[in-house]
Amino acid sequence: MKKYNDHSYMDSVHRSGRIWGIAIGAVLLLFPTLLSLIFGTLPNFEVLIKGVVATAPMYWAVGIVEIFTYVPMLGAGGTYLSFITGNISNIKLPCAIDAMERAGVKASDEEGEVISTIAIAVSSIVTTLIIVAGVICIVPLTPLLESPVLEPAFDMILPALFGGLAVVFVSKNVKLSIAPIILMLILFIFVPALDSSTVGIMVPVGVLFTILVARILYKKGVL
Repeated sequence: MKKYNDHSYMDSVHRSGRIWGIAIGAVLLLFPTLLSLIFGTLPNFEVLIKGVVATAPMYWAVGIVEIFTYVPMLGAGGTYLSFITGNISNIKLPCAIDAMERAGVKASDEEGEVISTIAIAVSSIVTTLIIVAGVICIVPLTPLLESPVLEPAFDMILPALFGGLAVVFVSKNVKLSIAPIILMLILFIFVPALDSSTVGIMVPVGVLFTILVARILYKKGVL
């Protein structure tokens, strides 16, 4: 059996992560390219460039922030896999954190690195299977899913998920949790543009704000 030390394992993680990241990026670009070739048409590059210039800086900033935010929480392997499979804040992050919490490890530990990666991989497989089952069953289940009785329950799935995780982490350090909770409440109540679609952006913002608050409280001897 081939044995791995810490360096060889992390080297393999970074190598595989880069390969798959580049491959997924190529596949994403290949789809619109193939559509252009099949239908013999090209986008209006003037409009395309204007759109990219207007939106790309925001995504670049978020992408950079997410790297510094998610790596300490998910580990290198978990971050690579999460960026490839998507749904980080909704699915991958809660699964990884819960798995590491139950195992009593951190993402910075060797064990935490492995457990986080396994949790995210399993969640990706389960998500894929559920999507396949949903596609197969969508027609017969449509009347049930669109029932007015069940609609409120579907609206509460994500809040219930994060609420359960919040109870665990807030109870560990109530002093540190007060400031980010107040910040997010103020932002989502008084800034109408923020909604469920902005969760992916607000998670890194909340993490950075919490780190700043933790630093200040630590300096003041509160923590």
